[in-house]
Amino acid sequence: MPKAYMVGRITITDQSKYDEYIKGASVAIAKYGAKMLARGGKYETLEGEGRGRNVLLEFESMEAARTYYNSPEYQGAKAKREGAALADIIIVEGVE
Repeated sequence: MPKAYMVGRITITDQSKYDEYIKGASVAIAKYGAKMLARGGKYETLEGEGRGRNVLLEFESMEAARTYYNSPEYQGAKAKREGAALADIIIVEGVE
């Protein structure tokens, strides 16, 4: 079964509210076994529209990524992100 990757592209509009989101999302990341591959840091936009914050999480499967995203812990964190950031979040299946 191939791994899955959650990609988040984020523009933060309210840092203090976004910091609350990070706290809750971090709890969910630990609980649901995601591996943080990138979180913020330097980036370079080569094509298209870039966002100021980029996040990459690794999961054991697409189902594990969906379980994390739909979990009460993550959904609670996501509610804190509303009004604090614009986000594009996708899950992509890896290659075996």
